[in-house]
Amino acid sequence: MSREAKEISSAPITPRPSSPSRATGAPPVSCPPSQFHSPSLSRSPLLNGEGAEGGGAARPRKAPKTPVRTPRMSLTPRFITPLGSPIRKALRATKLDPQDAWLPITESRNGNKYYAAFHTLCSGIGIQALVLPYAFTTLGWSWGVICLTLAFIWQLYTLWILVQLHESVETGVRYSRYLQLFSLTFGEKLTKLLATFPIMYLSAGTCSTLIIIGASTARNLTQIICGTECSRELTTVEWYLVVTCAAVVLSQLPNLNSIAGVSLIGAITAVGYCTIIWVVSVDKGRLPGVSYNPVMGGNDVEHMFKVFNALGLIAFAFRGHNLILEIQATMPSNEKHPSHVPMWKGVQGSYTLISACLFPIAIGGYWAYGHMIPSDGMLTALFMFHSQDVSEFVLGTTCVFVIVNALSSFQIYGMPMFDDIESQFTRRFKKPLPWWLRAVNRVVFGFICFFVAVAIPFLSSLAGLIGGISLPITLAFPCFMWLKIKKPKMYGPNWWINGALGVLGMVLSVILVASSIYVIIDTGIEISFFNPK
Repeated sequence: MSREAKEISSAPITPRPSSPSRATGAPPVSCPPSQFHSPSLSRSPLLNGEGAEGGGAARPRKAPKTPVRTPRMSLTPRFITPLGSPIRKALRATKLDPQDAWLPITESRNGNKYYAAFHTLCSGIGIQALVLPYAFTTLGWSWGVICLTLAFIWQLYTLWILVQLHESVETGVRYSRYLQLFSLTFGEKLTKLLATFPIMYLSAGTCSTLIIIGASTARNLTQIICGTECSRELTTVEWYLVVTCAAVVLSQLPNLNSIAGVSLIGAITAVGYCTIIWVVSVDKGRLPGVSYNPVMGGNDVEHMFKVFNALGLIAFAFRGHNLILEIQATMPSNEKHPSHVPMWKGVQGSYTLISACLFPIAIGGYWAYGHMIPSDGMLTALFMFHSQDVSEFVLGTTCVFVIVNALSSFQIYGMPMFDDIESQFTRRFKKPLPWWLRAVNRVVFGFICFFVAVAIPFLSSLAGLIGGISLPITLAFPCFMWLKIKKPKMYGPNWWINGALGVLGMVLSVILVASSIYVIIDTGIEISFFNPK
């Protein structure tokens, strides 16, 4: 029995009806020689005997006294027309690369829609959502709400594209990683030029940022709990080290499916602190002297750059597209139950909750603080304006939720890096990574992120710039990959929509990067290499 037969157990063997040729002992009917190598018939059970094996014309032979059953090459139904070919391609899409069983993203494929929702929610919402009200200070009420709504719909559409492209009937492959899909679509050169750095940053860079956020929040928590009674406060670097050690311990969970519980906790805490912050801010009312007039620049050029920087902040609020294919790769799939069905259900559930967090934060935060919102976002505003009139329990709970979410998000964003590191070993030595070497690799990665966090502690201040760099991953590349793989009718509605969105995404990316650099130079940020505060 072939490997396909072992891997695909959901397709029952269809019994072959008895035919007149079997009853009478007449020679079997063979297909024309020209069809022996046809893609639609190359694996057909009709192609038996020497003619099928040799690829030439079928030679008449004496019929046996008893019918001989031709060995099946797979457990797929015995279709008698070329219509069976697309179904066979869909079945082959469930085949695994031998190395996939050794790598942390794909070694376990027993995920479901609930796991997908946990992972998507944990990776799709985070501390970056708290800067949305600051983007409104430049855009104002109307344009702020319009841009946030359009960005949400756009990125939800590209999410749908990625979910659909995970399994390709045309190539018979499951694309389990974003870089793999991009590389097979556009080639290695464009992958290295356009996709590798943004995706690697969205993994390793996000992990470093999470260490910074978790450490600074943990320091605030100790001040809330101890006040002035703490005998000795840890320094910022020491808090970085504490958070890194906790993240490294959690990172020893072997694969993406094994951290489903961690992602669930991360999702609950993310929704929790987002809800607490906007509810408290709205409950305390607007600050005295709040203004909702858009903050204008000194001249038209400066104002235009600030507008684009605000758009970059909105783009940065939507993350996790670089993990969608990896999350879907944890699910089983066959022709009756393709993985895109439960995956899309999980995405719909998670993004319903994400929208219930992002829009209240943006609208409620801007209503409460207006132009007074600090550039660091709502968490800083909560402590800046309400540290005296909000209970320590609420402030402490918010801090705990932020810390736990940072540690949980570290796991799912670090998993693609763990997978890439281990793939280098498996490709070279043709065997899985030993458990002790896997543990060492993850410890090393964690402390590399710790070093980056200490060396560049202002990394979280570059949200607009990073949003512009990573925007094509979210909004542009999926549209181009859809055009390249699905090949919709040229100049048709599908072709125009995806082409226009892809081009617009790339143009916006260039403009956002340029405007973010201008704003950073114009307003300045506190640059302090190896001097975290």
